[in-house]
Amino acid sequence: MGRWSRRVADIFLQWLNVPSGRRWLDVGCGTGALTATVLATAEPAEIIGVDGSAAFLAHARARITDGRCDFRVADARALPIPDRYFDVAVSGLTLNFVSESLRAAAELARVVAPGGLVAAYVWDYADGMAMLRHFWDAAVTVDAAAHDLDEGRRFPVCRPEPLARLWSDAGLREVTVKAIEVPTVFAGFDDYWSPFLGGQGPAPGYVMSLPEDGRAALRDALDARLPRGPDGSIALTARAWAVRGDAAR
Repeated sequence: MGRWSRRVADIFLQWLNVPSGRRWLDVGCGTGALTATVLATAEPAEIIGVDGSAAFLAHARARITDGRCDFRVADARALPIPDRYFDVAVSGLTLNFVSESLRAAAELARVVAPGGLVAAYVWDYADGMAMLRHFWDAAVTVDAAAHDLDEGRRFPVCRPEPLARLWSDAGLREVTVKAIEVPTVFAGFDDYWSPFLGGQGPAPGYVMSLPEDGRAALRDALDARLPRGPDGSIALTARAWAVRGDAAR
């Protein structure tokens, strides 16, 4: 998903349009994709990336050496950061994986100075991620148990109304939700299928849990249903929902 998430991060930051010289927090920063984009495009005075995975942060530190940036292991629901310290707090493609998402949203709001900005984005797993929609719809045709693993059903926060409500319930003002869509074009079926063999994430994890014959049946079901261009390419779209709100003054 990384090749698409970087495009979404660019559009997300353009939408936020934060002036230079601000202090940023990136919650659930993972390996630093959004952090790096902030450094490259937003001219922050400082940015701290936090994540629960020390392994992800080690990867982020290895590739991002900008002196304005620091990484820390932390729980999104209990940030070890003083109240009202940052001008901007963001979270990219993370909130749906955090239990007690309202606690996490409230923590984002707590650490931002009055009038500052709190924003996040998540994939639209229910309808907007064509790559995964085709995958889970095909999976159910060969394995009924796949129904309950579908991220579209597991992550109800990944829709505009629940996102807006989450931000409002966290005490944020002037809440706005925006759809961000990017093209996801695959050179052919192997280009589409090979990322599912990596084992990381719900869908790849499901693929690798299947016996060899089950994996082959799923592959064939997907191969039969995906749209093709004249050159064999597979042109799909990916949609994320972004939310922003102002910290109370």
